[in-house]
Amino acid sequence: MRPRPPRRLARLAAATVLATVASSLLAAPASAATVVTPGSFTGYGFDQCTAPTQRAMDAWLTGSKYWAVGIYISGASRGCRSQPNLSSTWVRTQHAKGWRLLPITLGPQAWCTTRERYLHQVRISPSRTDSYGKARQQGAAEASKTVAAATRLGIGKRSTLWYDIEAFDTTRTDCRESALTFLSAWSNRLHTLGYVSGVYSSAASGIKMLDNARMNRPGRFRMPDRIWIADWNGRADVRTSYIGNTGWMPHKRVHQYRGGHNETHGGVTINVDSNWLDLGRGSTLAAEPRHCAGAATYNFARYPALRSGSTGSVVKALQCLLRTKGVYRGAVDGVYDAEVGRAVSAYRVRRGFSASTSMSVNTWVALLSAGDDPLMKYGAASVAVRRLQRALNAADAAGLRIGGVFEGSTTAAVKRYQRDHRMPATGVVTSSLWNRLFHGVR
Repeated sequence: MRPRPPRRLARLAAATVLATVASSLLAAPASAATVVTPGSFTGYGFDQCTAPTQRAMDAWLTGSKYWAVGIYISGASRGCRSQPNLSSTWVRTQHAKGWRLLPITLGPQAWCTTRERYLHQVRISPSRTDSYGKARQQGAAEASKTVAAATRLGIGKRSTLWYDIEAFDTTRTDCRESALTFLSAWSNRLHTLGYVSGVYSSAASGIKMLDNARMNRPGRFRMPDRIWIADWNGRADVRTSYIGNTGWMPHKRVHQYRGGHNETHGGVTINVDSNWLDLGRGSTLAAEPRHCAGAATYNFARYPALRSGSTGSVVKALQCLLRTKGVYRGAVDGVYDAEVGRAVSAYRVRRGFSASTSMSVNTWVALLSAGDDPLMKYGAASVAVRRLQRALNAADAAGLRIGGVFEGSTTAAVKRYQRDHRMPATGVVTSSLWNRLFHGVR
């Protein structure tokens, strides 16, 4: 993550800090804890020190691949402590629009931090007294302060809160052990307060340190529930060469694969780090049952024009779909007869097409896409994604596997459809794209 300018803090006794935090927790309104984040998601996210404006968030919502955002909510070592845009209203608004939030704390850093900007700030105590008792107190206090900040912002229990510990020299015993003790206390305290613990760090230092402790000293330290790996290798996945693939798998990792750089979406430029998330259950959807008492599937690579005399499984799909629209009451037997033709004509007229007993490809596009019009992009997983995939197969011979998960091939098909219709090729499905599909535009 990008450099944070140093800020001096007076050292406070741990008991005083905890007492202050407890008071703030009690004072926070219970109704504020409404957002549980990030939930289950596999896809792209970005982080930027200062929470973006609403205009920027809206531009990136409809114009970028990102659907998660890291926000700094607590910690004296932050360079963006003022956060003019960040409020409980901001949090609720992003959540309502589908953003996944990654709340981050940047507090005391390792005693042997390699970042000069942290050398004049409060750091994790390396004192061995009481088995690094001071570091333990600091970790618990920082977790309490973070929960207080999260509560004020309306970030509720069961959300993941992330501690940012920047690069340091893990070969120095007291520095390493105090950092492990601090992070262990951070996780323990978050669990007590009902939150999920996460740790962000360099793959070569903090993450490797945690993984070594997990494997070589199991049970000695409380491990974070999730890890956020900073390894700028340019690969949008959750793997890194610095640790193996046994820890925090599956669905417990975030990978920051690219460091600070400018990106422009929807006319708004932000300097961001890029991340790949795989959290919760990931972006998954339960298998789709067959329809009409098991007689039909709706999923095909292509949806050909049909007319009286057509037969087969695609006709069964048509009959079943027309039943759901209330225009057909006949058998789902795969035979395109006069009754099916009348139902097709009725549906065509309802949707604004000319009366005809033949099923055109345009009518297929309209029929398959019919429903609500949610904004969707990489990482979406829903029955609406299935509708989109079917409609694109009909409209553009996209050849998509219809699984209900919006991934790379679906993104490519959306971009192709957008380019064909002179729309910005964002890969984001908005109401404008849905409207074209609803009207059978191929």
